[in-house]
This record gives sequence, C-alpha cells and structure tokens, in this order.
Amino acid sequence: MMIPACRLVDLPRGEAYRLDIDPPVSVFHTDDGEVFAIDDTCTHQDASLADGWLEGCEVECPLHASKFDLRTGAVDAPPAKRPVRTHAVHVEDGMIYVQLSTDAPNLPPCVAARLAGGPA
Repeated sequence: MMIPACRLVDLPRGEAYRLDIDPPVSVFHTDDGEVFAIDDTCTHQDASLADGWLEGCEVECPLHASKFDLRTGAVDAPPAKRPVRTHAVHVEDGMIYVQLSTDAPNLPPCVAARLAGGPA
C-alpha cells in the first residue's frame, strides 16, 4: 500500500515527518538529501522516533538514547535490542510516498497490547 506522506519541499533536511497511522510511521530527510521511512515507535519503549535526533543515517530515541540505522532498521546503540521496521520510500513529482512493509512491526509490549485492544 502506497501512502502519500508529504511534499519533499515541506520536509527540510535533518527533519522528520510523522504519519499518524497504526502503528505510526516516520519519514526522515537526511542532511545528505536521502529519504527514509521507519516505524515511529522505538522498539524499547513507547517513544516517537520523529522526536529524536537525526545524525547521518541514524536516529536517536529521545527517551533512552537507543539508535537505529534508517537504512536497515538495525539497532546501533542499546537499550533497544530489536530492530525497527523499515518501509520503502518513493519520491514522485515532488511528493514522498511510503510503501508499508508487510513484515510484522517490532513494537514494545505496552504498545503492542494497546493496538491489540488490551491494557497498555
């Protein structure tokens, strides 16, 4: 499924845009001009990665400083242990589109329970 995120011109380099879907997805525009999309929720605890710090192709979670590689979703710094899910990104006619992954997300237990309708 391709989801229009935002216009490339509206996402400055070094910034992120959060798509409010379940689970939320964040689109990052690096200082080098690359665009990536990953699940917005840190795999360690419920924190928005769009609120984190972007450096190169890494984003640092604002809660406990876990770092994730935007290209692969791999954990580059703990306390997170599981990778974050990545999504394909296409830019067409100046619009950023996100193609959602069919892989299961690696959400922290409190978020997974909330999405499943259980206690958070």
